[in-house]
Amino acid sequence: MIKTEAPLFGRIMTAMVTPFDDELKIDFKAVDRLVDHLTGTGTDTLVVAGTTGESPTLEDSEKKDLLKAVLKAVRGRAKVIMGTGYNDTAKSVRASREAEALGADGLLVVAPYYNKPSQDGLLAHFQAVCQSTSLPVILYNIPGRTGINVLPETTVALSKRCPNLHALKDSTGNVEQAADIAARACCDFRIYSGDDNLTLPFLSVGACGVISVASHLVGNAIREMIEAFFMGHPEEARKLHYQYLPLFKGLFSAPNPTCVKFALSASGICKPHLRLPLVPLAGQQKDALETILKELKTRAAIA
Repeated sequence: MIKTEAPLFGRIMTAMVTPFDDELKIDFKAVDRLVDHLTGTGTDTLVVAGTTGESPTLEDSEKKDLLKAVLKAVRGRAKVIMGTGYNDTAKSVRASREAEALGADGLLVVAPYYNKPSQDGLLAHFQAVCQSTSLPVILYNIPGRTGINVLPETTVALSKRCPNLHALKDSTGNVEQAADIAARACCDFRIYSGDDNLTLPFLSVGACGVISVASHLVGNAIREMIEAFFMGHPEEARKLHYQYLPLFKGLFSAPNPTCVKFALSASGICKPHLRLPLVPLAGQQKDALETILKELKTRAAIA
């Protein structure tokens, strides 16, 4: 059975957006602003070049430059994890070694997408990545994007075979599957919810925190909810969960990170720009999200 303490990467990791300027190049001044904002509003660890960071549209050189910029801006205020997962094991290994050399504190490695390997293939893939680095590795299971589910048996086996496989980012939406892993994985293994709207249910079956998108906006409130749960105040945790549930769901009313970038632009932290094939919010989508944000601001909830 796994433990629920989170001494290495903390309770809240933020899957950080990648700010772009008007020419759709990385906006490094906005990166600095965003890092300052996140480290001041409850984030323990920054996740760079993940799905929310639009990693599929970032060049390899851009990813390295982005990691360097975040490491420089963070100034020890938070840990920094780099997304190094590809559907090519050799490329994942190279990217993981490069991230370690640049100074990353850990790696987020998504299950191989599109080529849909077998469970034996997934075992071999993650073992190869873990063996290529001394950094702690977080397995990212998101079947809705990859087309493949890393089954509990595979995750449990990896937790026992790979000493530096630190955690699972679980974006399956399947609380039962997370509970199965929590019951059987190595005791040093950790589970993080990969969906803000399921953080509290996942905590109840053994997760230690969340890799969040909503923490761009309400990181302190998410921390308050998690702390209330672990301090034995489930009613307070539920109250906060219900309060922010409209935001958690609203941020995914369009493909991520479309909504969170729009919300951040309203605060002047970064522009809402996206790289194709992602497109800006349509009029009704903007109106709906603005309504949610206004309601939260009325309650002085936005960080």
